[in-house]
Amino acid sequence: MRIPLICVVVIGATLLLTLSAKIQVPFFPVPMTLQTGVVLLIGIALGPAFGALTVSLYLLQGAMGLPVFAGTPEKGLGLAYLLGPTGGYLIGFVPAAYIAGWTAQKTSALLTQFAGYLVAMSVIYGSGVLWLSNFLAWDKVFELGVLPFLLGDLVKVVLVVLIAGVAPTHLRRGHS
Repeated sequence: MRIPLICVVVIGATLLLTLSAKIQVPFFPVPMTLQTGVVLLIGIALGPAFGALTVSLYLLQGAMGLPVFAGTPEKGLGLAYLLGPTGGYLIGFVPAAYIAGWTAQKTSALLTQFAGYLVAMSVIYGSGVLWLSNFLAWDKVFELGVLPFLLGDLVKVVLVVLIAGVAPTHLRRGHS
């Protein structure tokens, strides 16, 4: 039985997303993972629909108890983890991948791509902040759920623009 190439690509992308969640890069003021950058790259490489579908599969894997998220299994597994304080950020990955893929399809101008990928990253933050407010007082949400990660995510957006800009055209579904 032959497995369709798109299945191999999607599963490979979820494995890459898992790996990006597990590797911590020393950064200021908090260590960062490469996870949000990989979410954007998945959208760019696979296009909006397959990018969002791939990230959804990743979330389903985590909800089913596979240790795919950052800090798992130490911080818990499964649906309980997804419903925890960081769950909103994780859910925001799906529309962010879609927006990144859509942006890549619509423009090749670096500044416009940068803006589109910032919008995608902002959706992750928006979703995360709304959900995190169920666990923290509003005055602490920005301080703990946004501020420590802004610089790292800005660096990731710049890297995504650069990586997508030098990737061979056939690897960027938005430009094929």
